[in-house]
Amino acid sequence: MFLYQLLNFFFAASKKEEEEDSKYDLSLFKRGDLLEVPRTLFTHFGIYLGDNRVAHLIPDILPVMTRDRNAIAKMVTNNRLLLGVITKTASVRVDSVADFAYGSEIVINHMDKVCSQPPLDGDEVARRAEKLLGSVTYSLLWYNCEHYVMYCRYGMAISYQTYQFCTTVRKIVCSRMSAYLSTLCGVGTMLYLGCVTPLTLLPTLLISFTIWMAA
Repeated sequence: MFLYQLLNFFFAASKKEEEEDSKYDLSLFKRGDLLEVPRTLFTHFGIYLGDNRVAHLIPDILPVMTRDRNAIAKMVTNNRLLLGVITKTASVRVDSVADFAYGSEIVINHMDKVCSQPPLDGDEVARRAEKLLGSVTYSLLWYNCEHYVMYCRYGMAISYQTYQFCTTVRKIVCSRMSAYLSTLCGVGTMLYLGCVTPLTLLPTLLISFTIWMAA
């Protein structure tokens, strides 16, 4: 009975993997293609190497917690990814198309329409991607999966997602509402603590004025 259940388990797991792989038509991908998929709060990027292999830079906490290569090689879940972002732990690794996509639809070479630089030859793109395999220090702003693929395909490590994020933050921080709120918070804190003096009032007004002028 136990043997029967065990065989059923492995058969079901194998069938599930086949179904996931069959979801994606590998004939659509060429060596050196830049692949995009939505992942959690951002878009994830990878470089197709051929033979159902995708190289991608992805945050992952598991290598910090264990040296079990089989466990690390499994598909990176959202929990592993988010904890990797926090600890700035990541690696450039190779996964199957299905594991890379994590069930999402794949967009091919969309960045060719966005980037001003023409893409490099497919073999050169893949060669660069393979050369950078291994552990890296992750930075949400300065070195993420988009920086990696943009360097591989176009020769320049930039991130449009990072630029959009910084632009949005700047609009929020450098707004007139932020200037009002910083003034109110500063004055309110001083009144609550009973320490309203020129030395404490001046920095509050200066910060608010700077935000106001930048808005």
